[in-house]
Amino acid sequence: MALLGHKSEPVLEESLERWESVGSGGFGRVYKARHKDWGFDVAVKILHDGVCPLLPEERALFEEANHMEKASCEFVLRVYGIYQGCPKQGIVMEFMGRGSVQSLLEGLGGPPPWPLVFRLAHQVALGMNFLHSRNLMHHDLKPSNVLLNDDLNAKLADFGLCRVSTSAPNRNGETTGGIGGSYKFMPPEAFEVSYEPVRAFDSYSYGVLLWSIVTGKEPYPAANYSLVALKIPLGDRPLLQWIDQGKAEGLKELTDLMRSCWDADPSKRPTFKECLRVTENLFSKHKKGVHDAVHQVLTRLDSPNSDHHSNIINTPPQTPEQPHDSVDGRFKEAKITSIKVSDGVSTRQLSVADKAKFVDDKRAELIQAVSEVMSITEELGDMVHGEAYSEIEAKQTSQEKMRALYLRTLRSGGETVKAAFYDALKKHHPKTVERLGG
Repeated sequence: MALLGHKSEPVLEESLERWESVGSGGFGRVYKARHKDWGFDVAVKILHDGVCPLLPEERALFEEANHMEKASCEFVLRVYGIYQGCPKQGIVMEFMGRGSVQSLLEGLGGPPPWPLVFRLAHQVALGMNFLHSRNLMHHDLKPSNVLLNDDLNAKLADFGLCRVSTSAPNRNGETTGGIGGSYKFMPPEAFEVSYEPVRAFDSYSYGVLLWSIVTGKEPYPAANYSLVALKIPLGDRPLLQWIDQGKAEGLKELTDLMRSCWDADPSKRPTFKECLRVTENLFSKHKKGVHDAVHQVLTRLDSPNSDHHSNIINTPPQTPEQPHDSVDGRFKEAKITSIKVSDGVSTRQLSVADKAKFVDDKRAELIQAVSEVMSITEELGDMVHGEAYSEIEAKQTSQEKMRALYLRTLRSGGETVKAAFYDALKKHHPKTVERLGG
């Protein structure tokens, strides 16, 4: 199947070497490989085993490449061409050596230094503004989809849900497809069954993304899809009390921006052109400190056992007591419950390979023991393909749901997906993990 509109030469299997798996999603796995002729590393996203040509998954992969090519700029991941393997096909993209904003926050154990915070905020806004100028919306903006190069510059990635955008819903009855995306970054209107995505969707996601970068935290960490779908339309948002607005020049303005981005009324959310007026001004105040900030972060990431961690991250203050009428406090109970459940569970750190081995070795026991299957499935997000999700949800018992999750997702997803399942399992069934020696 040819990539519609793509003029570059195909990248053949024999031109690539040194393959290394670096991640997995709902229908594709991403590899790092060295191009023999070009002399540099590339990222290759290919379909999972068993996905046949001409199925929607393959068409979506090629549409993703088309969107990436159309939106190609300094702040959007570059696509080099289509990988022509046998029988697999995929996208050959720019390789980003420092992972994503999500892996950065996890590696630091908190937010990066302020100059880097403001640069990331500005670069994401630049990429999104360019995307919208090409009449595209990203539709899945979140920390794991903002990738970082060796100098920690940001580029937008993962266009699996990208689509031609509009500034207002279609009026001719034509829809733009399912809402998709990651539910903690979705606006309140997106939880409506009849919702048709518009560019204001991305603005909302950007506001939540800013909060994650500033605080170094995941929004609503203990809340599942059902709770988020209930509370977000009622006005709940990430806790602004985590942000001490006096800690850095311009932080108040950045906080005001994220608040306006997640306004309940889509028409009141700023466009990315409007966001740029704020982020460019704020970044200019911190630009001189970027070089030192990047050096500090890279030193920290490359020396994980060093003890200077607290000297380079912007440690947020302790959360003050929430007023009773604050909608921001509605997730507090869920968060506290999660902390209590985790008490007494082993905190030893396992590698991705160890987690995957645990899931494989304990398959039979987990099928019998896990009851919160849908909550775990929801946390896996895009790693579970839509058709697989529907099949899992349709099963009557938790054992049947777990068996379907294994067969449709875990078995073919590789170590990364199994490790993500392990992390979700430990959150929802900590005693089971402990009992089984995890």
